[in-house]
Amino acid sequence: MTMPKRRKLWIAIAVVGIAAVLGMFLMAQRKAALPVPQKPAAAAPSLEFLASDVMRVTPHDLRDVLTLSGALRAVNQAQVKARVSGEVREVLVREGASVSSGQVIVKMDTSEYRARVNQALGSQVAAQGQLDIASKTRANNKVLVEKGFISKNAFDNAASQYDIAKANVDSANGALDVARKALSDTVIRAPISGLISRRSVEPGEKVSPDNNLLEIVDLQQMEMAAAVPTSNILSVALGQEVRLTLDGLPAPVIGKVARINPSIETGSRSIMVYIQIDNPQGLLRAGMFGEAQLTLSRKNGVLTAPQSAIQSDASDNYVYLIENGKVQRRSVALGLRGTDGDSSNAVEIVSGVSNGARIVKVNLGNLPDGASVRVLAAKPVGGKG
Repeated sequence: MTMPKRRKLWIAIAVVGIAAVLGMFLMAQRKAALPVPQKPAAAAPSLEFLASDVMRVTPHDLRDVLTLSGALRAVNQAQVKARVSGEVREVLVREGASVSSGQVIVKMDTSEYRARVNQALGSQVAAQGQLDIASKTRANNKVLVEKGFISKNAFDNAASQYDIAKANVDSANGALDVARKALSDTVIRAPISGLISRRSVEPGEKVSPDNNLLEIVDLQQMEMAAAVPTSNILSVALGQEVRLTLDGLPAPVIGKVARINPSIETGSRSIMVYIQIDNPQGLLRAGMFGEAQLTLSRKNGVLTAPQSAIQSDASDNYVYLIENGKVQRRSVALGLRGTDGDSSNAVEIVSGVSNGARIVKVNLGNLPDGASVRVLAAKPVGGKG
């Protein structure tokens, strides 16, 4: 190939290369000038709630309730004890038996005490005989001393013997009364009307004074002793109504504050309050355990929500309101806490939501404000999932 032809070939290759580079540059510029397609904005998250997760705020009667606990005991009860020592002959009642005040319930051996009565009676008769003799002697000596037949000293001696005899009669009468009282104490009577709750002695046993024989309880009136913290005691008053739930009873019973102890318990720093319950049908029994609800304060017709619906941060209390298909955080002012009939842990909402507002009643954590909400319909009872 000659030199001129080779030169033309290289020139042609150079022109083609330049044209290719220029074409690529122009294409890149055109792409850069085209608008960049935008990605669609992410849709706001949608929340689903169960029907049981939401509620409407409505008015309720709200009570601040102090819950106490304790066991029932009879207001009137008696320990029947032996008054004299001796052998028990008869025990006429057993546990559960009904007795009336004055009814004979225990008999003891009387032989020794009858002998003591007879002995005291003999001593009393002898002393009375000595008094009669001394009285006649004093009367005779009084006549003689007035006529001068005996000395004044002789009369004074007769008068002194009379005084001694009279004192002996008084002593004998006292001893006879004591013996008769001991004999009567061998027959033991019920001090109150009620039911026998404990029998501690059997026939043939020997007892001493103050030994327990029987226990009687009157179930007509019962009471519960409960400890109230000193911080709450100013809200408790005599006659205040108390609602009691007792083991073994299907329904609550109503009692009243009957007494308030004036002293503070040393260990617990609380004050004992005594709640009295009428029990005309005898359904309540001593020893029944239960809870007493004492209303410290009350508000009627206020908007309430369960405590689980209220959330808090460092500076605010709030609820999640469902309105127009979206969830909104709404600040609320709170008032009394207590029970409203639907919840035992309810809170008064003073402001922030209105009557009928729909809120999330369970704590589901932080929810995105403005998110769409769908409440799932409750499934019918017995329906298949």
